[in-house]
Amino acid sequence: MIVFTLYSIISYAQVEIKGVVYDEYLEPFYNAKVTLDGKSTVSNQDGEFKFSSTQKFPLTLRVSAFGYQAEELMITSLKKSINIILKESFLLDQVVVSASRIPEKIIESPVTIERFGLNDIQKTSSNSFYDGLVNLKGIDSREGNYGFKSINTRGFSNFTNSRFIQLVDGMDTAAPALNFSPGNLSGVSDLDIQHIEVLPGASSALYGANAYNGIMLMTTKNPFDFTGISVSLKSGNTYQEMAGNNTFYDAAIRMAYKFSESFAAKVNFSYIVAEEWHANDRRNKQIDTNKIIEGNRNTTLNYDGINIYGDEFNGSVNLLDIAEYSFGVDFYSPEYDDFDFSQDFNISRTGYSERELLGGSQKVKNLKFDVSFNYRPFQNESLELILSSRVATGSSLFQGSSRYTQEDAYVNQSKFEVKGNHFYLRTYHTVNDAGNSFNLNRTGTIMTSLSGEYWGEDYLIEMYDSGADLSNFRTNLDVMKKARAYADSYTLQPGTSEFDKELKRVKETLITEGGSKIYDKSTYSRVEGNYNFSNLLNNWGDVQAGGSFRQYNPNSKGTIFNDATKAINISEYGFYTQVQKKFLNNRLKLIGSLRYDKSQNFDGNYSPRYAVNYALGEDRNHFLRASYQTGFRNPTIQEQYLRNQLGRKINLGTSKDNLTRISIGKNYNELHGVKYDNLDGVISGEDIINNSLLTRSVYPEDDYTGKDFVKSVYTEVRPEEVKTFELGYRSFFGVTKTNNINIDINGFYSKHKDFVFIQDIITPKLGLVYPFGNRKLTTAELADPAIQAGEIVDGVLVLDELAYTSLYSVDDDGDLLAQEFNIVTNSKSEVTSYGFGIGLKTKLLKSFNFGFSYDFIDYEIVDKDLGFFEPNFNTPKHTVKVEFGNNKIFRNIGFNINARWQDKYKWISQFIKGNVDARTVVDAQLNYRIPSMKSKFKIGGTNLFGKEYFVAPGSGQIGQLYYVSWIINN
Repeated sequence: MIVFTLYSIISYAQVEIKGVVYDEYLEPFYNAKVTLDGKSTVSNQDGEFKFSSTQKFPLTLRVSAFGYQAEELMITSLKKSINIILKESFLLDQVVVSASRIPEKIIESPVTIERFGLNDIQKTSSNSFYDGLVNLKGIDSREGNYGFKSINTRGFSNFTNSRFIQLVDGMDTAAPALNFSPGNLSGVSDLDIQHIEVLPGASSALYGANAYNGIMLMTTKNPFDFTGISVSLKSGNTYQEMAGNNTFYDAAIRMAYKFSESFAAKVNFSYIVAEEWHANDRRNKQIDTNKIIEGNRNTTLNYDGINIYGDEFNGSVNLLDIAEYSFGVDFYSPEYDDFDFSQDFNISRTGYSERELLGGSQKVKNLKFDVSFNYRPFQNESLELILSSRVATGSSLFQGSSRYTQEDAYVNQSKFEVKGNHFYLRTYHTVNDAGNSFNLNRTGTIMTSLSGEYWGEDYLIEMYDSGADLSNFRTNLDVMKKARAYADSYTLQPGTSEFDKELKRVKETLITEGGSKIYDKSTYSRVEGNYNFSNLLNNWGDVQAGGSFRQYNPNSKGTIFNDATKAINISEYGFYTQVQKKFLNNRLKLIGSLRYDKSQNFDGNYSPRYAVNYALGEDRNHFLRASYQTGFRNPTIQEQYLRNQLGRKINLGTSKDNLTRISIGKNYNELHGVKYDNLDGVISGEDIINNSLLTRSVYPEDDYTGKDFVKSVYTEVRPEEVKTFELGYRSFFGVTKTNNINIDINGFYSKHKDFVFIQDIITPKLGLVYPFGNRKLTTAELADPAIQAGEIVDGVLVLDELAYTSLYSVDDDGDLLAQEFNIVTNSKSEVTSYGFGIGLKTKLLKSFNFGFSYDFIDYEIVDKDLGFFEPNFNTPKHTVKVEFGNNKIFRNIGFNINARWQDKYKWISQFIKGNVDARTVVDAQLNYRIPSMKSKFKIGGTNLFGKEYFVAPGSGQIGQLYYVSWIINN
């Protein structure tokens, strides 16, 4: 009786509440969030949910889902069954957090924002959710290769996009050493993603450094809300003219379990293997400027193929020099009086293609694993502790200042977070290991230099044996082909054991030891927090404050950074506050934000933001908004600490700390006992900044129109800055009882300052360039005969006689008395960008989804860099995107089609400059659901009917992809 009585009391105190959620077509609604008594769950595949509650009636039940109007139901008893129908709504109840760091309806956001929710992810026609982001208004995808993709907004980026922040559950996914995100290679499985928010434009006021072009927040599924085992199996074929047909495999599993109302956990595992999009761009690249020019291997002696590596290595192959010094030709004899010496007689080596250096098959592999433990001590969302770890490893290709292959690269991110209704505090640590990654450009250069010591002599011998002479051999292509083939016959040949042996050795040897292997075992740590004081202010408004601290510990052993002998450690911190208040019966909302950031190597930076929006209409479904935002980007660690030399030029980062590490050249005072009054022959960081000339003013090229001997006035690198003004209008209005239209219009105008770019300068090892630093010449210097005999341009002393001589002379060892640098510095040009976009979503014929967007973006530049600077805008002016589909065209059958068109644009990067053609891309998918199996089958393809295209010269040309997928219980 005691046991029975206790059971009866418990049964009476605890009530089980259950029901079913449906959509407008009375189909079970999966993954709707159901909240009751501070607890939440999600509906299953059959739309069912259930709760156990000890509270007394009446109880309020709330059901919501992204893209649908939230419904609330008052439960007074259990006599009636609980059935809820969710009605679709594109904008009204969609909640975002990225714009203001607080939950708010997307229609009330103070800035333009794009959101990609569960429904969008499930119906996307792309191969993955990450690929599907490109269909959003104003979003660009940088598809460098099959595996390496990155997202960007509003231009000014390349594949190494350090101006755009990508976050996963609050963690920055940027690689610790390179400061840019490798796309989704270390990101989220398709099964675990819940939604994505993309905030275009400057966002540093809330998100700090590098939120220059925008941010993307990816949120994963919480194991308290999304439980069970989900599986995704996907396979198909990629087709590319060069690579042919290749099968890819993509498998993922997600396991989540709610052990109690206090503890839940999840595990994700995914693996992808596919053939890379092969790169085979053989157009000619001008060696010094990286611009694409006319010519090919058969017509151009000094040819440099974009995806040919080692042909930029000349090795002093000049036919005139070889003829004179190796074969005793006397060009001063009368027979050469009419000889045209103005022609270019430099011949580039043949080099090796990307395919020859990588092998016939080029696989991209990506394995991701993550685990999360979630604890709610009060059994609700008021306080949650999260311990998680994310691991990714694999191989891929990417394009930066060169072409790189990442083999067995590894990334780990571990996080501990405490969050509640009004605050969060998180810390996370990122570890990166480059594995067996190597530089393709350097690999080709070394392989070319390993053989054929007398390549030029062999070329000249075969040319003469063919009956040609130096004055007319260019007109005979057969002679040129035979001469090259004969010289190449003495070099390492791809496919031979000798070639494979040397290639393996080069790829496994560090750059600092004469090979091409990259060493990178860098780490990055961050602590950040935020608190919203609105609960303490009786809902007067939203007042929040937050801050963050970062610590970078790059470690490349000198293969990427100048850290071979001295370690690099960089710390940054920042803090911010924001006030948000509504007026005029909550129609008017004002927002003000201010952030201060300080990096160890740069001055502090203030980032303000002001925004206002106003609700129009009786139902407040029309919003006008205006904002002023600021953003900044700290130079990447590579831009600060770069130092390498692939040819005659030294590539150099110019942070103050890196410049103090510089000492280049020989001390001639010590070597020869000679006292030079100006310099001793050793170049320091101070000399590079204060005692250099623009290289093209010393050795002019054909397109140079400036003055001779122009002093470089470029300084140490500093952060970039942008100020943006934005206007927008977003509305939601009904056309009929069953249909509505959602419109979002935005326009912006931005002013940019201090763009980071590469400037070519030359520094004499002896003598002075005037004015040296910012000082005036001393009386003794003015009286110095060497100075008086120096170079005078427009009546102004530019450099003394010793410096002038250094620019064109060599020392006793044959080394030049001047050193050329590619320095990382800031442009002085004035750059503005502007654009607008319009997006529309509605339903046609009651059930067909239709979306349309158009974006225009452009920039202007007022040149103050003598034509040396060209922004890496890398964005088409015009982009049109269309979506058409139906989730249930027939029972359990749906489809979706996405089409994108963009016009041509110019690609600018350190690796290559060239035009990219306009393109049209069509993706489509057809899906079939089997509710009894809790399964969805999908068949689809990308770039249907389209020709192959590349996003940038030198990247892999993107062909067609066809896939079939089976998703279980998701």
